[in-house]
Amino acid sequence: MFKILTINPGSTSTKIAVFEDEKVLKSCTIQHAAQTLHQYKHVLDQYEFRLEYILKYLEDEIIDLSEMSAIIGRGGFLRPLQSGIYEVNEKMLNDLKQCLNGEHASNLGAVLAHELSTRSGHCKAYIVDPVVVDEFQDVARISGLPQFPRRSTFHALNHKAIARKYATDMGTSYEKLNLVVAHLGGGISVAAHKLGKVIDTNQALDGFGPFSPQRAGTMDAGALIRVIYAGIYEQEEMQSLLVGKGGLVAHLGTNDVRAAYKLAQNGDLHARLILEAMAYGVGKEIGCMLAVLEGKADAVILTGGMAYNELIVNYITKMINPMCKVVVYPGEDEMSALALAGLRALRGEETVKAY
Repeated sequence: MFKILTINPGSTSTKIAVFEDEKVLKSCTIQHAAQTLHQYKHVLDQYEFRLEYILKYLEDEIIDLSEMSAIIGRGGFLRPLQSGIYEVNEKMLNDLKQCLNGEHASNLGAVLAHELSTRSGHCKAYIVDPVVVDEFQDVARISGLPQFPRRSTFHALNHKAIARKYATDMGTSYEKLNLVVAHLGGGISVAAHKLGKVIDTNQALDGFGPFSPQRAGTMDAGALIRVIYAGIYEQEEMQSLLVGKGGLVAHLGTNDVRAAYKLAQNGDLHARLILEAMAYGVGKEIGCMLAVLEGKADAVILTGGMAYNELIVNYITKMINPMCKVVVYPGEDEMSALALAGLRALRGEETVKAY
C-alpha cells in the first residue's frame, strides 16, 4: 500500500488530502480570506503563510510525513510541456519562482510539495498535468498574426482524468479513443483529444472560447483595441474584465450558476437568456472540436461543476446529439486525479518525466 499526500492551492483556498492507494483517508479545504491574501504582492509571497496552515493541519490530524510514499502538488504556469507526471526539480522551482509563464495560485503546488517532501526525509515530490500541457498539432498553433501564436492553456488535470475514467468505464484505454471534453467551471475549456493527446483547445485563461461564469471568452478584438487606446480602462482593470468580472458576473452580477439558474426558474427571462448564451457558446466550441477530429469522435464528455446544471447540459446536448453522443461526468475531483497519477508513478505504470 502507498500513502500519498496531495496539495491543491487555489485562489482563496488550499486543499489537502491523504490517500491510501485509491482511498481517501483524510481531506480538508483551508479557506483563506481574500483580504489576507491581498496583503501579498505576488502569489509566491504566500508560500510561508500557506505552508504554516498545512503544517498545522498535519499536526492536528497526526499525519506523519515520514509515512508518505509521495507528495503530489497541482502543477502551475510552467513552460509548455507534454502531459504526464513530473518530478519536482530545481529548474521547475526556479521557473515557478520567476513566474515564467504567469502568476497563479497553482504555482505554489510544486513549491509546497517540494518543501514537504524534504521534511519527510525520503519521498519525492511530483506535479501532474499542469494547465500548460501542450500537445497541439502544428496547424493548431497558427493564428492570423505570427507574433501571436495560439497557446494551449486549459484544465488539463481534469480533462485527462475524466477522459481516462471514461475509457476505463468503456473497457478500453484513453490512447485508443477520440474524445471532445468540455470542462465547465469558473473557466470553460473545450478540447479535442485524439488517441491520448490534446491536439487543440481554446485558451481558457484569458483568451478565447465560450464566456464562463467569470471570464469574457472570445471578444471583438477591434472593439477592445479602441477601448484600450481611448484610455477608458487601465491595464489591470481591462484584465479584470476579461478574467474575474466577465461572463455571468458582467451580465448578472454573480458568478454563481446556481443563483443564476434560480433566477431563470423564477421567470427571469434575461437570466435564462444569458445561461443559454453561455451553453450556446460551449456547443459551438464543441462543434469546432468535432470538426478538428474530422467527425470521428467516440464521445463528447461534459464535466466540471456546471455539468450538474440541467438547463446547461440539456441545451448543449440538444445541439450536439445529432453529431455525437454526449456523456456527463459532473463535478471534478482534482485531489483524486493527483493521487491516481501518483499511484501510476509508484506502481511503475507510467514513466515519470524530467522537467
